[in-house]
Amino acid sequence: MQTALLLIDVQQSFVHRPYWDPTKVPAFVERCNALLDGAAARGVPVVRIFHTDGPRAASNPFAVESGLIRPLDGLAPFDASATFEKHRHSALVGTGLMVWLHQHGIRRLVVAGIRTEQCCETTTRHASDEGFEVDYVTEATLTFEMATPGGGRLTAAQIRERTETVLAGRFATICTVEQALQRAR
Repeated sequence: MQTALLLIDVQQSFVHRPYWDPTKVPAFVERCNALLDGAAARGVPVVRIFHTDGPRAASNPFAVESGLIRPLDGLAPFDASATFEKHRHSALVGTGLMVWLHQHGIRRLVVAGIRTEQCCETTTRHASDEGFEVDYVTEATLTFEMATPGGGRLTAAQIRERTETVLAGRFATICTVEQALQRAR
């Protein structure tokens, strides 16, 4: 089964968000780089997804005009098989990605990127509903602590666990980097 790696929103824009936690980044980048290295060694195409939205102004880190719609510092350089800009949570909405996947005979997706519970999870659910097999590589996703509507706090670890819980067995196979690469054949 033909596999592609979707690297979602691993971009410099996030560094300029108030919730950015640089202490979480080295492990995340290391896991992304291991995934990229393994994909290259196996001939797995890598699709880069960038998120853009909001006002088109240099002051908006998610606007092209900011100069921050570029790979996150520390991410190993790689030749993307395709690059798409998205304006919604799912990388499959309004990007042309679905057409590209079908044209290339892709039936399995490996999902990694920023944010675990937002764009990565939404893309995973959408892809599963569209009939793709999805390997969700939690250790190669990144998220941040969040406030709950009731005034509590969820740690990034709790958010990752919740995401794995709702995806596992229904929308995706939860994998380590090594497991996803082994399944990519």
